[in-house]
Formats: sequence, structure tokens, C-alpha cells
Amino acid sequence: MSTDNKTLAAKALLKAKAVFLRPSEPFTWASGIKSPVYCDNRLLLGFPEIRAEIENILKEVIESQYPEVEVLMGTSTAGIPHAAIVAEKMGLPMGYVRSGNKDHGRGNRIEGADPRGKKTVIVEDLISTGGSVIEVAEALREAGAEVLGIASLFTYGLQKGIDRLAAANLKNVSITDFERLSAVALEENYITAAEYKMVTAFRNDPNCNWFEA
Repeated sequence: MSTDNKTLAAKALLKAKAVFLRPSEPFTWASGIKSPVYCDNRLLLGFPEIRAEIENILKEVIESQYPEVEVLMGTSTAGIPHAAIVAEKMGLPMGYVRSGNKDHGRGNRIEGADPRGKKTVIVEDLISTGGSVIEVAEALREAGAEVLGIASLFTYGLQKGIDRLAAANLKNVSITDFERLSAVALEENYITAAEYKMVTAFRNDPNCNWFEA
């Protein structure tokens, strides 16, 4: 993916406030870690022009990084609409993977297209520590899919996530990342230079007291 597309994607996410930085009022993750970033890529669905730009970039990433792809599988739930839109653009079958098996009906965990024997790309909205998308990949592999990798909208680039994906033999390509987004946020005055220093400290070590930087 070109550098320009990473920047365009970062600008789009910031404009829609799908990802935004708030160092002065940090969010607290379930783990207790304080974070200067808020991410909800579902908000992109409410902005047709921004959504179209993001999906076109995602399509380009998948076509360039996974040219052999035969089916797209969205993660439940935030990855589903992006997988559906891009699958339509690419003329590919699409499905999604539940967080667990249904407790009624056929008890399916994988819905939609059958990935058995198919070269499959997982569409995810956000990569942090990688745990949930690794579970999706494992479910697909158990079902007989050939998982080529992941295409995601945004990644924090946390070392824990990088290590876990590597251990699971999973490639991830994100259309933009925390480093690029924070640089664009500084350039376009979403954050100050002092706040940029804080978010960079968080990026380097989420467990440090970056909010005191």
C-alpha cells in the first residue's frame, strides 16, 4: 500500500472521529491501561463519502497483498460491513465468524460463504493485542480454510499484538496505523506538540505513565 493511502486513510478516520486522540482525558481499557485513543470504526458507516474512500483503500490493499483471495470473512461484529462492502466491489463470496457458536438452530459459528478449501482473508476493523482475530483465524483453519492473512482498518502497532500474530503465523496489513494517524493529527492540529509527545510515549509503552509525560 502506498504511503499516500495510509495518510488518506488516517485523515478519513480522524474526520469521521472513528479514531480520535484525547490525551487530556484518557480512556481506560478493560485491562486498566489508560489510553489516549478512542476507536470505533462503526462510525464510518454513517459517512457515505468517507466510507467509500475507506472501502476503496481496503479493496486496493486486499488486491495487492492477497491477490489469490477467494473469499472474505468479517469478524463479528465490526468487521462484517467492511467485508460485505469490499466483497461486493471485488465480486467475491463473503461470510463472517461469530465470537462463539450459536446456541440455537444449526449452532453455526461461521456464517455465509463456506471457506473450506478456499484462500481466505479476514477483514477486521481494529488490531490491538490480536487475541480476537487469532481466535477467528483458528476457527477458520479448523473449518478447512486456507487463511492468507488479515486486512484491517487500523492497528495500534503494539508489540504484544505483533508478537501474538507472528506466533499464530498470521500476516496483517492495516490501511493505516497509530504512528501515521498521530502524525497526521499533529499536522492538522487535532492535537498539540505536547499531546503528540504523550501519545508517542503511549505507543512506545502502553503500561507507562504516558499521561504524566
